[in-house]
Amino acid sequence: MKFLDKYKEYFKEYDEMEKDFIDDEKIWEQLNKHVNPSKEDVKKVLEKAEKKIRLEPEEMAILIQNKDPETINEMYKLASKLKKDVYGDRIVFFAPLYISNKCVNNCKYCGFRKENGKIQRKTLTMEEIEEEVKIMISEGQKRTILVYGESPETTIDFICDSIRQVYNTKFENGEIRRANINCAPLSREELKKLKEVGIGTYQVFQETYHHETYRKMHPENTIKGHYRWRLYSQDRAMDVGLDDVGIGVLFGLYDWRFELMGLLYHTIHLEEKYNGVGPHTISVPRIEPAIGTSYPSEAKYAVRDEDFKKLVAILRLSVPYTGIILTAREKPEVREEVLPLGVSQIDAGTRIGVGGYKKSRGNELPEKEQFQLGDLRSLDVVIGETCKMGELPSFCTACYRAGRTGEEFMEVAKSSFVHNFCMPNAILTLKEYLLDYASEETKKAGEEAIKKHLDKLKDGKTKEFVLEALNRMEQGERDIRV
Repeated sequence: MKFLDKYKEYFKEYDEMEKDFIDDEKIWEQLNKHVNPSKEDVKKVLEKAEKKIRLEPEEMAILIQNKDPETINEMYKLASKLKKDVYGDRIVFFAPLYISNKCVNNCKYCGFRKENGKIQRKTLTMEEIEEEVKIMISEGQKRTILVYGESPETTIDFICDSIRQVYNTKFENGEIRRANINCAPLSREELKKLKEVGIGTYQVFQETYHHETYRKMHPENTIKGHYRWRLYSQDRAMDVGLDDVGIGVLFGLYDWRFELMGLLYHTIHLEEKYNGVGPHTISVPRIEPAIGTSYPSEAKYAVRDEDFKKLVAILRLSVPYTGIILTAREKPEVREEVLPLGVSQIDAGTRIGVGGYKKSRGNELPEKEQFQLGDLRSLDVVIGETCKMGELPSFCTACYRAGRTGEEFMEVAKSSFVHNFCMPNAILTLKEYLLDYASEETKKAGEEAIKKHLDKLKDGKTKEFVLEALNRMEQGERDIRV
């Protein structure tokens, strides 16, 4: 069987659908209906958002089309407040590990596309994965997302073996405790294997929800050319019990206003089908240049920084209990400005070249990288600066390892759970980082952050546990969690 025919039989399920849950015309009707909404209409939506109730598309459209500086500022303030109410001051840290840049698809905007002759192709061996992971651990990483191109080499068995290798790799006091996956859409049978091996979040980006743009960007004679096969990736995962899924788009392929509506419709589809459980995370990458790829410089729909701030805030207001991931694609000054508007996860110390942790810093292996990074700072620098901003860096993986995902996670996320579990665990994982990896400057900023957030712990027993755990960690113990 030819590789491109791998999922041919599975496509029938989606080809027989009369329609999918993205209605292009309806989305534009909703956006056009609310051009220049009144202050009263905007404030009414904000009143609902303040109650931490997921917004409807009509309500999101009002926020998207709002051009009034005064109420846009109110949107920003409320987005920041909701983020702190739901997630506290913590920011979860991770770093990607690119396993393979070999790909049979030919996406016009991607450095990994099949016809890009300027990319040096590479799939890591198990020994090379171990070597990369040890370097990541030595820098202080505890969470990763594994990234794979779609090719005959990256079979489901190879992916599962690579996950096992990541989890089995230990170095001094550290290990990777959570491995998320960013790979091509998989069948239900393949997804069952991912569940068995113990992945964290299964992440697939639609890239663009606009049907015509999707067809233009993804040629028909590729697996990725099938819009619905990709659109229903998360459904198949949740069908087999992989209830921790992530969605996203590549902002810049089409109008950001439409894409934001698409993300909300996708969230609503999952919530309605899976008993209120939507995506665990939504990622908001903007298109960036890549070697041998001219599309970003020609992008008609490139998102301005001010619009980017606005879309992140609107996303937080619309889906209050969903994590928002802001990546190192963005420059440090952009990340600093956008972070308070609802972001809950960032990467740092990132290398996106295959084999990049051993051989380079960011952007030093353009012939092996999918795109250019904007934030080249080390993990240590970003940890220190995040502490100085008043946020609390976290490497916590407790919920995942305790099985608090999907429906159970949504239940606890809507309570005071963040203050009783997430903040204490964030303090403890930051302490681990400070003891084992931090520079003197970052240690100072981190200890001040820990002291500040210890003072905010209201439950006496929780605070007592954390203080005792911090002392045990000073004596050499690790991986203590509430």
